[in-house]
Amino acid sequence: MLNVLLVDDDSEFSDVVCHIVEFLGHNINTAANLAEAEQWFENNTFDHVFLDFMLPDGSGLHLLEHLKAIGQSPRVTLISGHPSVKGKLAEMCEPNVGHLVKPLQREDIERVLNPKKATPKKKSTPAIKRHFGTLIGESEVMQKLYTMIERVAATSANVMLMGESGAGKEVVAQAIHNATECDGPLVATNCGAFSKELIGSELFGHEKGAFTGAIARKEGVFEQAAGGTLFLDEVTEMPIDMQPNLLRVLESKKVTRVGGTKEQAVNCRVISATNRTLTDLAQNNVIREDIYFRLAVFPIDIPPLRERKEDIPLLANAFLEQLNEENGTDFKWQTAQIKELEAHDWPGNVRELRHAIHRAFIMSDPKGTAITLPESLESPFSKVNKESQANQVVAGQTIEEVEKELIHATLDKVQGNKTIAAQMLGISTKTLYNRLNAYGGIGDYK
Repeated sequence: MLNVLLVDDDSEFSDVVCHIVEFLGHNINTAANLAEAEQWFENNTFDHVFLDFMLPDGSGLHLLEHLKAIGQSPRVTLISGHPSVKGKLAEMCEPNVGHLVKPLQREDIERVLNPKKATPKKKSTPAIKRHFGTLIGESEVMQKLYTMIERVAATSANVMLMGESGAGKEVVAQAIHNATECDGPLVATNCGAFSKELIGSELFGHEKGAFTGAIARKEGVFEQAAGGTLFLDEVTEMPIDMQPNLLRVLESKKVTRVGGTKEQAVNCRVISATNRTLTDLAQNNVIREDIYFRLAVFPIDIPPLRERKEDIPLLANAFLEQLNEENGTDFKWQTAQIKELEAHDWPGNVRELRHAIHRAFIMSDPKGTAITLPESLESPFSKVNKESQANQVVAGQTIEEVEKELIHATLDKVQGNKTIAAQMLGISTKTLYNRLNAYGGIGDYK
């Protein structure tokens, strides 16, 4: 039985850790700051100290200096809420000081308190490296993404994430938050999920009685994210007439709750996301220009999975490993199956890959270890996504090339009916025939 001291000012976190330590059969006491911790050491000795790096009255490193001064040398595990700090702590401290990142799991605590008894987690594949705690991939495009995350994490700049559906925009937002040294939470909301009447309340909060159903005061997501990160997903789906209110908050860093008159200061980084392209944003007037420049101080493009196919084996192993751990199974990939996954274009990106692997997992014989891939990896949305990607205009194309692609795409959509295609294109049937003759493609559409 060990005597343990936990030094942390988060009471909820302390309650959880105390419960785990006591469950493991050890005694534990708590201190909320350095002063209380030093008082504990006046008349007590401890075998192990869990020490928060950032405390209300100073750095946890000051307690290490105090312990040296009084001649006590318990084992110490420094804890931090930020993965990016872990490496820095290792450089600053002696080798016998351990380091963990919040939130702590029971296995983490058991490993440092009972290293001989701790049971390692079952692993069906080698450990997968997760950058910033969330991102998987070692391709060149992902390495560039990691560099951008590191650069922007050192600032307070607002970030706009742009990428196709399923590419992992929310995971990147979590990575930026993890890499940022801040004390507040990551709060996420989908701007397309609320009606015009309710989105103001979601963003800015409301006072009691502000509208029918407002039975109590509510903080909006800007206030909830104080000191941390606010993730506005699908920000371009926000009603255009609500955007001036958002601009006012971004400029003044103050919100006024719906039905209220008093301004509330807000201090959070805003990360927004959209699956629209810059051309789409400019041409379709879905976001005001002044809002865009406030939100996209640092824009980041998320690469689609087809541009980093070398990461597919890592992702496939990680997803299968998680399913194995959750279900107590030991399925393994065959080399041919990984090659089949790599050969697919994944128009739904990482989300589609994960869905296909989960589907394969469910269909596999739980008594064996062989995973069974479906006969076809195509999802109901694959064809639609592929057509959408194929019909995108690429910078540098000639007018003739764009026109030819548009005509052929329209004819494909109406199964080659030139009369209907001409109507959809706003030209005469004769003009359509002339264009097809010029492009040498009339023979494809009889």
